[in-house]
Amino acid sequence: MQSVTSPPTAVRQRRPRSLPSLRALALLAAALIAAPLLSVAFNVFTPGTAGTWQHLLSTVLPDYVVATLWLCAGVGTGVALLGVGAAWLVTRYEFPLRATFEWALLLPLAMPAYVMAYAYTDLLQFVGPVQGWLRESFGWRRGDYWFPDVRSLGGATVMFSLVLYPYVYMLARTALMERAGGMIEVGRTLGLSPLQAFCRLSLPLARPAIAGGVALALMETLADYGTVSYFAVQTFTTGIYRAWFSLGDRTAAAQLAMVLLAFVVTVLALEKLSRGDSRFADSSLRSRGVLRVPLRGPRAALALLGCALPLAGGFLLPAGVMLHMALTEGDAQWGPRFYTLAGNSVLVAGATALLATALALLIAYAARVDKGAPTRWAHRIAGLGYALPGSVIAVGVLIPVTQLDHALAALLRGWGLDAGLLLSGTIAALVYACVVRYLTAALQAMDAGLARITPRMEQAARTLGHTPAQTLWRVHLPLLRGSALTAALLVFIDVMKELPATLVMRPFNFDTLATQAYTLASDERLAEASTSALAIVAVGLVPMVVLCRHIVRGSQHQSAA
Repeated sequence: MQSVTSPPTAVRQRRPRSLPSLRALALLAAALIAAPLLSVAFNVFTPGTAGTWQHLLSTVLPDYVVATLWLCAGVGTGVALLGVGAAWLVTRYEFPLRATFEWALLLPLAMPAYVMAYAYTDLLQFVGPVQGWLRESFGWRRGDYWFPDVRSLGGATVMFSLVLYPYVYMLARTALMERAGGMIEVGRTLGLSPLQAFCRLSLPLARPAIAGGVALALMETLADYGTVSYFAVQTFTTGIYRAWFSLGDRTAAAQLAMVLLAFVVTVLALEKLSRGDSRFADSSLRSRGVLRVPLRGPRAALALLGCALPLAGGFLLPAGVMLHMALTEGDAQWGPRFYTLAGNSVLVAGATALLATALALLIAYAARVDKGAPTRWAHRIAGLGYALPGSVIAVGVLIPVTQLDHALAALLRGWGLDAGLLLSGTIAALVYACVVRYLTAALQAMDAGLARITPRMEQAARTLGHTPAQTLWRVHLPLLRGSALTAALLVFIDVMKELPATLVMRPFNFDTLATQAYTLASDERLAEASTSALAIVAVGLVPMVVLCRHIVRGSQHQSAA
């Protein structure tokens, strides 16, 4: 009996020494994630900010609010129409190239919105090929015809809708395939037309998924800087950047950041309220695939066109424009300069991916083995970063880092040393901001990986005398290699595309592919920006290929069922 009871006793003796350390590390990581938000909030309510706030209210704040509201309304409507329409076509009907469109409609996610803005500006501006062809064909001159201005609020709305609709498409497609089952067929037997069956049955079932996709798209819209800045749309993100760099007013930047954060919170609250207490479930005991209606003739052509337009507008056309510029006009940045930019991007993205994956593993595992309230809150706080726009995080990181730098400089001067600023404008500060922003992606991947590991493995390891830390290292980590690689890949791709935080926090004379593309495009040097933009798109295609293969396998499995 002694040999049987000794291992649990060893576990009880070792566990208190391991769990407090694990809990403390998780709480420390969560505190680092929450620090930027707390810093912004603290600077908003410091004494003497009333004058700045009144000045913002009387000058730029109304314009920022109106532009942001119109942009959110337009993008929300656009992504819902494109995403739900495409999802309904590929799940309900059978037409030529349907299987290809099923995964290809996700490709616009690899195209950053600011890259698309550069491509369409070159295509649709006055000296571009489209207006040039119109003038040559009809003999028109300037002032003889009207053409929409792509660099406007409407143009930005179209850009965001084309590049962000896959969020809605992906979630709505899954909801329609999983929950439709035989309900559509039952509705048809009751006399409902295809449109009535969609509006009365499919749409209510998919409403929570659609609301979630729209919320994701709106958060990406609120976080964007490159597109709205290039199109001269006055939103909160452009205002934060202008207040920090042009005016040098950190209080104004912090106050605008808090208002922008209020918009993000509002979007999340509306998404939750849209679901309310509704619950939709499939009463069948097993999943049933949707019986697609075959289309022929004009109807098949319309369905094909309905899927081809968002794919062409959101990926094929802008990628083709950038590729054409790179091949025909050349890029003076190609060569050693390009390799330096790519190296800088890989350095920041790689360091962020490694650090974010390690922190995500620590926090996710701590929440798994420690069910206490502090660890649960640490897990929730660590997942807030993705809801914070990069400009908000940049301001929240810069303010305390700058204050700490000044304090260290004063301390060193007291010792007769003049070291200058040690932390501000360094790669470490930039990586920290990116970790705060994109830790959520890594955390979700690690949570999913840990969920697939049975708790019995931990129980077996503890009966053998392993502490939670030893169990993580010897048991879980080998099983989580795939999830860790996925987490690192997701973060790496996101950081490669990241623009606002990098613009604010990059060291002096330190450019990445994203900042270089933005700088050159802002100077109307679109051909030189094409190579950097294409490199970002090419890197973004990697996770898209993995995701598309998963979509195809899932569709084949459901069809077989």
